[in-house]
Amino acid sequence: MSDVLAPEVKDAAVTDHAHLLDQMRAAARRCPSEVASWAVGTVDCAVWDLHGQLAERTVAELLTTVAPRKFVPAYASWLTLDLSRTDSPDALSGVAADGWSFTKWGLRRDPAAPSEQAAVRMAQAVERYSQALGAPLAVDAVGTWTPSVALAFTQAVVPSSLRWLEDPLPHHAADAYEFLAATSVPLAVGERAHCDEDPTGLIQYIRPSALTLDVVGCGGLTRAAQIIPIAQAQGIPVYPHGRSLLPGLHLAAAFPTVARAVEYRLRWEPGRQRLYEMPIRPENGHIRLPDSTGLGATPRSTACPTLC
Repeated sequence: MSDVLAPEVKDAAVTDHAHLLDQMRAAARRCPSEVASWAVGTVDCAVWDLHGQLAERTVAELLTTVAPRKFVPAYASWLTLDLSRTDSPDALSGVAADGWSFTKWGLRRDPAAPSEQAAVRMAQAVERYSQALGAPLAVDAVGTWTPSVALAFTQAVVPSSLRWLEDPLPHHAADAYEFLAATSVPLAVGERAHCDEDPTGLIQYIRPSALTLDVVGCGGLTRAAQIIPIAQAQGIPVYPHGRSLLPGLHLAAAFPTVARAVEYRLRWEPGRQRLYEMPIRPENGHIRLPDSTGLGATPRSTACPTLC
């Protein structure tokens, strides 16, 4: 992808983000893939970082005309702890006690179990742990379900125990989700959004309860900022995906009424943060926006500890 995007980036104005994105999206159409969208988003976020450093402002300040919030709410996810395969209520309650906006857990399908049996077991697990924690849970199926499992789950689950069901199917095509959108189960999609995808269709046809945009994966901060008013007009909150935590943090700081909270991935993010001079550490379910210019990500100048 570097040889495809390099001619578009060369001599580009660091402040003209929309034009640069258009140029990169056009180039990426020659290599239509998830990798292409990630490449576009990576370059876009890097240009925003450079813009912020040159302007001596944070990226969040550049994204908005008002003062961004300094502390961004976060929700905790622990996808390696699967609700249908665990008997560890203490682990769940321990996480929930840390002040997060809410929590999200894995809910992968057991490929060996019949569809209806697997769906009922997963629905029972959600209700059991929701009652134990006294709050609805977000669950992520990580695209492992079949349509028959998804339909059986919607018929078995108690909707009030569920904050949202995220990515049950391998792809978020509107026709694949049409039958789910008609149920009372709250859905979350958006992590797999491509830089060249029309978000209006995604919102109108699936009618999700939340958009879990990956800021880098969807084409970068420029593209995410373009999607924000579309989501706002439809009354859909945005919860930036934790894989792109830092740019998602700036997006949520700049647009607090739409981007409600960022995802903090408990199993992976602490180790990843050891790569930076100033690691991001949540406090009472909130993350402080870095004070330094740009995105505020300075790599360590010394070797990363073995813990990484």
